[in-house]
Amino acid sequence: MEKLILPTLLVGVMFCISVFAAVPSSVTENGEITAAIVPNYPPMDFKDPTTKALTGVDVDLGNALAERLGVNIRWQETAFEQMASGLVTKRFDIILSGMTDTAERQKTVTFIDYLISGPQLYTLTKNTGLNELTDLCGKKVGTSRRTTWPSEIAAWSKTHCQAAGKPAIEVIGSEGSADARAQLRQGRLDAAMQGSETIAYLMSQEKDTYKPIGLAISKQFTGLGVSKSNPELAAAIAQALQSMVDDGTYGTLLKKWDLEHGAVTRVETNQGQ
Repeated sequence: MEKLILPTLLVGVMFCISVFAAVPSSVTENGEITAAIVPNYPPMDFKDPTTKALTGVDVDLGNALAERLGVNIRWQETAFEQMASGLVTKRFDIILSGMTDTAERQKTVTFIDYLISGPQLYTLTKNTGLNELTDLCGKKVGTSRRTTWPSEIAAWSKTHCQAAGKPAIEVIGSEGSADARAQLRQGRLDAAMQGSETIAYLMSQEKDTYKPIGLAISKQFTGLGVSKSNPELAAAIAQALQSMVDDGTYGTLLKKWDLEHGAVTRVETNQGQ
């Protein structure tokens, strides 16, 4: 029995050493990776209402990745607008906060894509006249102005509303998804948009309150961000994440949050458009 166990253990140790060796010395010397997070986007990242502890998909993923890389992870809460600049100034090693991989952000950030999603429209269940996407033509739709979604809604409206002789969707920029939801509940908006990865969770938390309208209007990749000046760390994280995909750890993590439908099978970088 010992002869069967020992080779298996050695393979595991050799694999960990291989991954660990790829981590830059700036990280291994400190023994930790600093991760920027904005915990206001459940189920990706938020604070447990009871314990106030950080939780969510990103927190679970970051903790698992750090363990596999052989270092600790230190979560640092920050403003969304400061994330990319924080990588450049080395305040953070990574961004792990439900950030969408876009071509514009790729100018300073390397994204390791770990989830497939898309911007999805939803409304209150009591809005019985809003069931199809085209029902929103001429309506007020809110979404975070810090995302690409306002322009995506406008582009979709131009193609599916104005081109068909219907009034355009009136796009209202909000301070974030929570603000858009608040305006929706207050009747100031007819519908709102947020990532498809959050809709099921939202509906489970506030039962019989919201309903999705159609499917996501485009495909997006959520990525873990690393500075473009730190390719060694990006490579180490991509390798570690792929190993989690291969051994099922990643799938189990997504299943916990009902996000199996957004799983990737191969870890790629910078797939956002």
